[in-house]
Amino acid sequence: MTMTMEMPDRSSRWLLIGSLALNLFFVGTVGALALRHIMAPPQSVAAERPRTAAARLERLAAPLPGADAEKLRAAFRARAAEAENARDALNRAYERIQAALRAQPFDPAQLHTAMADARAARPLYEMVMQDIFAAGAAGMSPEGRTRLAEWPPRSPNAR
Repeated sequence: MTMTMEMPDRSSRWLLIGSLALNLFFVGTVGALALRHIMAPPQSVAAERPRTAAARLERLAAPLPGADAEKLRAAFRARAAEAENARDALNRAYERIQAALRAQPFDPAQLHTAMADARAARPLYEMVMQDIFAAGAAGMSPEGRTRLAEWPPRSPNAR
């Protein structure tokens, strides 16, 4: 009789200890998540980057040494109007794609035409910008060209 009385007592004691350990684990996890939420710096709101050639060039020039960045900016200033016109044409093509997707009733032919316009506008913009990069890089220091070659910076999540 003694044996049958001790068995449920011993197993309920282990069940109580296991339950307490599990509850402490959950409370600790919730506490850590709450603390991380309170202590973490606020995440910046992702503002849309300006879609201009000048903004793209400034993003490229930012990590460069001062003199090299100025050489890149000078190369851009020489062809700024051409670069901005090409970028505006590309932006308008993207806007036509968006309009075609939003149109009621939807017209697949209109979407295909808008996409073809975007495909045609993109290489023109890239050619102008690449000519600007090449002209700027021609006068840069080796360090400046190396930093330009490392663009875009790798994100921490990249493999």
